[in-house]
Amino acid sequence: MAATLIGLDGMAQDLIARQAPIDRQLKSVDSLALLKQIKAEQSLYPGFDLYPSWSNETAHAYANAVVPEEYTFDLTGFCMPTTHTRITDVFGYRPRRRRAHKGLDIKVYVGDTIRAAFDGKVRIVKNQGRRTGYGKYIIIRHDNGLETVYGHLSKQLVKENQLVKAGDPIALGGNTGRSTGSHLHFETRFLGIALDPAKMFDFEKQDIVADTYTFRKSKKDAATGGKGLYYKVKRGDTLSKIAARQGTTVSQLCRLNHISTRTILRPGQVLRCS
Repeated sequence: MAATLIGLDGMAQDLIARQAPIDRQLKSVDSLALLKQIKAEQSLYPGFDLYPSWSNETAHAYANAVVPEEYTFDLTGFCMPTTHTRITDVFGYRPRRRRAHKGLDIKVYVGDTIRAAFDGKVRIVKNQGRRTGYGKYIIIRHDNGLETVYGHLSKQLVKENQLVKAGDPIALGGNTGRSTGSHLHFETRFLGIALDPAKMFDFEKQDIVADTYTFRKSKKDAATGGKGLYYKVKRGDTLSKIAARQGTTVSQLCRLNHISTRTILRPGQVLRCS
């Protein structure tokens, strides 16, 4: 009886020894299949490891999203969304209107081509109606983790869930929604948090500010105003007041904006500060 048990135990050990390489091979195959599936999903859903869901219904709903303390975006491989360079409104809080302006307004004309800023996938193609919000707008989620918003369009050229490359035509400039003149309202967002596009895009130079941009949660990157690349002149502002507020000099402001110390500033005028 003991000899029989010993024999069975030996057979079991031989079976385990023979099976082990097969198990390792299966695990290897399973791992490769899983990696392939993850890569496929990442290509279909940019920001796969950051965003908890994909929705074509709501523009800025990010339930259960975990915002990291710090995240660095790769800005290389970009395309400027428009070749126009004139900024007509800046990012920041509007005390008079009691609301935040969560993007940049760039002067474009009805029918001008608007292009995708980075590779990504179109999440929203909607129309908020006449005289309200964005009007006709598009939201694209990008491979680098950003989402970009393009508002006040006259025509949308892409569909929801469409994959796009940086530079692809996505829309035509317009004057729809809450708008008093043709322009592009352009936003850069991270998990729903509005970031100042001027810290990433230099429209005047038609280039990115740097190859990367690092978001830090503790800095509260939301639309709170503060120092930036551009400043919108308010009633009572002087060059010296603006320079002190923006941490620059009067001579620097004059040089960047091709004005002199005797230039009369107009409320609503946008000055470049750095």
